[in-house]
This record gives sequence, structure tokens and C-alpha cells, in this order.
Amino acid sequence: MSKERLDPDLLRLCGVLTVGAFAPLLDSTIVSVAIDALGQDLGVSTATLQWVSTAYLLAFAMVMPVSGWAGDRFGTRRVWLGSLILFLAGSMLCGCADSVVSLVLFRGVQGAGGGLMLPVLQTIIVRACGGQRVGRLMAVVSLPALLGPVLGPVVGGLIIGHLNWRWIFYINAPVCVLALLLAWRNVPRDQALRASRLDVVGLALVCPGLTALVYGLAQIDGQGGSGRAHVLVPTAAGVVLVAAFVGRSLRTSAPLIEVRLFRSRSFAATSVLLFVNGLALYGGMFLLPLYYQLVLGKDVVATGLLLASQGMGALVARVAGVVTDRIGPRPVVVTGLLLSAAGTLPFVVSIGDSSALCLALFLRGFGLSAVNLAVMVGAYQGLDESRVSDASTTTRIVQQLGGSFGTAAVAVWLQHGGHTPASFAHAFGWTAVLLTVAVVVAAALPGCRTVPAVALTVGEDAR
Repeated sequence: MSKERLDPDLLRLCGVLTVGAFAPLLDSTIVSVAIDALGQDLGVSTATLQWVSTAYLLAFAMVMPVSGWAGDRFGTRRVWLGSLILFLAGSMLCGCADSVVSLVLFRGVQGAGGGLMLPVLQTIIVRACGGQRVGRLMAVVSLPALLGPVLGPVVGGLIIGHLNWRWIFYINAPVCVLALLLAWRNVPRDQALRASRLDVVGLALVCPGLTALVYGLAQIDGQGGSGRAHVLVPTAAGVVLVAAFVGRSLRTSAPLIEVRLFRSRSFAATSVLLFVNGLALYGGMFLLPLYYQLVLGKDVVATGLLLASQGMGALVARVAGVVTDRIGPRPVVVTGLLLSAAGTLPFVVSIGDSSALCLALFLRGFGLSAVNLAVMVGAYQGLDESRVSDASTTTRIVQQLGGSFGTAAVAVWLQHGGHTPASFAHAFGWTAVLLTVAVVVAAALPGCRTVPAVALTVGEDAR
């Protein structure tokens, strides 16, 4: 059967959008390598420093539900250009930050730009191609998601090794400016549609609620543990706000996040697995550079080069999509979880051999990416076509939230242990146990291929 050639104009549009998508997808892996340098320069603890990553992930997740409304209300071209400008502004402000407080706030601006950008990208492509050949076009646009995990640690290591941490943010400027110029000339103008009402009340409940929960977790310390007011008050406030958000979402016809989807057993299992996947992925991105630099004594350039093996594993794991089509998501997810846990174990027992750790990181990256690819099939099992868009948005949000909580949790663990090899071992061990336990949840996924393939959205792959 001959394959229909893709329209050159469509390929040009994909190339233009790929340039813009490259900045946020590369940013997270670059920043992870600079964590130790940031802590030393700003003079803050690990528990405080984790907010540099957590603020980005929270903002990224919280603006995703707004992206669809904004695209309809203002037009996708305007939102795409606006999101690039917002990400560029956040990057420049981060580079100029003079304290950890300002850096965290500006990282939130960055995250908002990235969170708006990626869902709008998908909408532009689907509308441009009329819903045809979406999978092939997404394969083109997802190129940054494949290269980011490989190039990010290396680029970050070289920048920190030869310049200073501010350049890990300034490097986004030429990419964003080029993306803006290309988008201004090549992204087609579209008419604003009649947008549904934005659930402003829901947004006002869930954003501070989730932030308060993560803040409460990050405030757990060795003097008084989890029973002190500075832990209990924000945690209780977060629980109340999130509970109010869930209650409102069940009552309203157009909620910010469609929580009724969780009534589906397969979707609920998928969400738990994506939360664990995000926790292990982003928690690991915070832990691994610190482990190489503080425990093994590697310099930042060597750290970046060694971490690239996890990205290589994620790249090779693209084959999991084909395997899932043939045998179903459950066996692929189970295998991926076990491989991820196995790849984490050498860090638990503090193996110092770089070759063994590179192999372990390759397995870890392969396993996390395979889980991420395969589990998305189960998310749509038994859902009406009208719910697919809500399911796509919700699953992306859940994974980002898992990353937020995971980063906060491992930072607290390190802070308690004083960055000793034992504290790293406990943090990695906790992650490995969670990945193994998640195998039980994977049993709720479909055991055979029964639903149509759904194109993987840019940014959902393991970094």
C-alpha cells in the first residue's frame, strides 16, 4: 500500500511549530543539571530550591485547561505567539533573578508559557490537516520531545561548566525569537470562535489548593516533622480547596477539569500510573544530577554527559508504541515499570561504576518512556469520542502534578538526610518501591488491543 505524501505546507508548519516547542521541552532537562550550582549561588536549602522545578511544573499543569478556551476566544495563532512571548519573558526574568523567591516566581511565568504552548500546538496541527494524517504529523512535531532528554543534560552541563547558571535561561532567547519570527510569517491566521465559559471559580480553587498541598509537603522538616502548624495549616487548606474544587466540578456542566472521567476504571488506573510516572521522572531529574555531583564527585559537564543515557533509553523506547498496538497496554506497562524499578536500584545500593550506572539510566529511561507511551492507550478505553479531548488534557495535568509532588518529596528526603549517600539511597529506594507497587494498578488496564491508537501529544514522552 503506497503512503500518501504529506503536504509540503503542512510539513513547513510542523517545522515552525517544532522550533517553538523545542524551548520548553529542552528547558526542564537543562535546569535539572544546574540545581547544585543554583543552590550554592543563592545560598538556599534543597527543600527551598526544589520550588525552582515545582513552580514550573505546577504552572505548566494549571494553565493547560485554559489553553483550549483561550484558543477559541482569541484564536490559536494569537495564543501561540502569546505563549512564546510569555515563555521568553519568563526565561529572561529567570536569568535576571536576584533571589530564590524571584526565581521561583519567574519560573512560574515560564511554566505558564510552556503549558499554554503545547496543547495549542496540537490544535493548530489538527485544524490545519483537517483531522487527517495526525499521527504522522505528530511524529514530526514530537522530535523535540525525543532530542530534549539527550541534548538537555549535555547542554546544561556545558553551560554551567563554562559560563554560569543564568545562561541556562538566556539560551532560550534565540530559540524563542526565531520561533516568533517563523510563526508570524507561517502560522495561519484563524478566526476566534465562540468560546465556552471559563470556569474561573474552579481555577481559583484548584491552583492555590494544589500549591498549598505541595507547600505543606515541602515544609516537613526534622524538627517536629509533619505535626507542626507550618505543615498542617497549608496542607489542611489545600485539602479543603481541592475538595471544594472536586465538588464543584461534579456539579457544573463545563468544569475546568473533567473529574467525572475518573469513574472509568481504566482511566482512573491510567491517571494513577501517569502520576507515578511523573513522580519518578521529575523526582529523578531532581535527584540524579545531585547524586552524580555530591555523592560520586563528578563535575557538571561529566554529569550532563552521563545523564544523556537516560534520554537515549527514552528515545529507543519509541518501539513500545508499536508493541502496544499488537499486544495491548497492560504487558508493556508492567514490563516498563519493572525495568524502571530495576534501573533505579543501582542508585539505591550506591554503585559507583559509571558504566553500570549508564546502563541503569538507559533501562530507567526506556522503562519510564514505555510506560508513558503504552498507558495512554488505556486512558481512552470505554470513553465516548466527545470525552477524548478532556481525557487528553486531564492525563497531561495528572503527570505534571505527579512531577510536582515527586520533586517536593525527594527534596524533603534529601534535606532530612543531609545529602548523605544514605539519604539518596532512601529517596531512590522509595521511588523504586512505588514503581514496583504500581504494577498492581496496571492490572486494571486493557489486556489486549481494543481501541484505536491515539496520537501521542508532544511533551508526554519521558525526558
